[in-house]
Order: sequence, then C-alpha cells, then structure tokens
Amino acid sequence: MRLIWQLIMGMMVFGLAQVVNGKETAFKVCADPVNPPLSTRDEAGFENKIAHLLADELGQKIAYTWFPQRIGFLRNTLKAKDPKTGEYKCDVVMGVPAGYELAATTKPYYRSTYVLVVAKGRGFDDIHKPEQLFELPAERKVQLKIAMFDRTPGVTWLLRHQLLKQGRTYQSMSGDPNINTAMRLDKEFSNDNINMAVVWGPIGAYLAWKHPENYELIPLKSEKGIRFDYAIAMAVRRGDKERQKMLQELIDQKHAEIDAVLNQYHIPLVDKEGNPI
Repeated sequence: MRLIWQLIMGMMVFGLAQVVNGKETAFKVCADPVNPPLSTRDEAGFENKIAHLLADELGQKIAYTWFPQRIGFLRNTLKAKDPKTGEYKCDVVMGVPAGYELAATTKPYYRSTYVLVVAKGRGFDDIHKPEQLFELPAERKVQLKIAMFDRTPGVTWLLRHQLLKQGRTYQSMSGDPNINTAMRLDKEFSNDNINMAVVWGPIGAYLAWKHPENYELIPLKSEKGIRFDYAIAMAVRRGDKERQKMLQELIDQKHAEIDAVLNQYHIPLVDKEGNPI
C-alpha cells in the first residue's frame, strides 16, 4: 500500500513540476545526447544554448528527453508519451529542415550549407575556394584524401568534378550511438587518414570550434542538380499550433542572440541565395 501511495505522489509531483496554475514550467526538448556541436548531454552544444535562451525568456527550466538521432527519433521522443503520466515526453526539436513533413515547423532560424573542410599544414593551405581543387596538377590531386558521406550531395559533387578517386567513403550514420559524424571526422583527421572533407556545415563547424587554428571551412554553393544549402527550423507535433506560434515569436525576439550563439560555434551561415553571410 505504501509503495502504491509513493507512486501516486510521485506522479502528482511530476505533473506539478510541468504545470503550475495551468502554466507550463518546463521547456521540454527532444535531443541527441551525443551530437556535438549541436547537442550533448552536458548541454555544451549550440542547440542546447539556444534552447536555454528560449526557456529563460519564458521563465521555464529545461527538461530533456535524450535519444540518439537515428531512425525512430521522433517516434521515441516528440510523438511518445510517458507511460506513467500519459504526457508527451518532450515538445520541441531544436533543429530540423524547414518544412519537415513529419512535424510542424517554425520558419527557419538559420540557414547553412555544406562545406569543404581543409586541414591546415597538410600541403593544401593555398586552397581557399572549392574550384581550386579542379585545377590542381595531377601530382597534387593524387595526394587528396577527401572524406565523403554516402547519400549526401558531396558524393555527387566529387563525381561531377572528377574527384571521386580522391574520395574516402564513410557512412552517414554510424552504428555506434556514442560517436557522431563530427567526432569521427576529428579522429580521422588526427590519424591523417584524410586531409579534407565534404560535410554539412554545422558538423564541420565542430572542427573549427574545437581546433580553430587547424581547419578552414570553405562554403559550397549549390549547383544545377546539387543542393548544398538548407534552412533549419524548430519542430513541434502537428496540431500543436499554440506552441509553434510561441516558438516563432521567441525566434523573432531572440534573433540577434541566436545569431551570436551560431557565430560563437563557427556555424557557416548563408542567405537564401546560398551566399556566405
């Protein structure tokens, strides 16, 4: 009997922690615990920092539901209910492509692009534009070791510009939930297995954030048939229009502060035409 009573009281306290007088007191975020520089369990990622900006504005505390951002992420987070309370586990995903069909999204709060990451001190410090790779003499081209990830535009780009032989193929999703693409790139560069990489800008930014003197990020501009730049928004459940509107208002209010966080993390930002900002 005592155990049952404790469980009931625990559920009541949990409910009170989320809502007081009809007002939510927790900003519940769905996130990957090992996805630097976006999100980490110690809340060191730029999405963590932006979430705190919004929560502070609302006078709420952050409450995370952690799950690896793999297949089934939304099903196990945004769309999942806590079996004890019947409440949704979390309410906001901080970063999805604008117009994402599996959720309702805000308008974009940043736009980024794929980048060519060049490791400095490896014989290619003179490369500052992607087009320079196409003009390299044969004896230098054979020294290129460019990381490319399956099912990404980088593979098509290297193929189009006759650089596929210089590519080193990696899987976009690792089977290990304790290491993400950015962490894997860091290791591959450190072991000298690669000297360049074509990767989504915020992922490449991890290297510039962690080792600012060792890498140059060169933004890639979309070409006919190859899209590199994408707008990123926040997501809520379909039908959650009130929260969607609230987030949109917060994004507008905190626009300058959000940009400051993105710049702090070296995120390569572009305008709607794909031009670097």
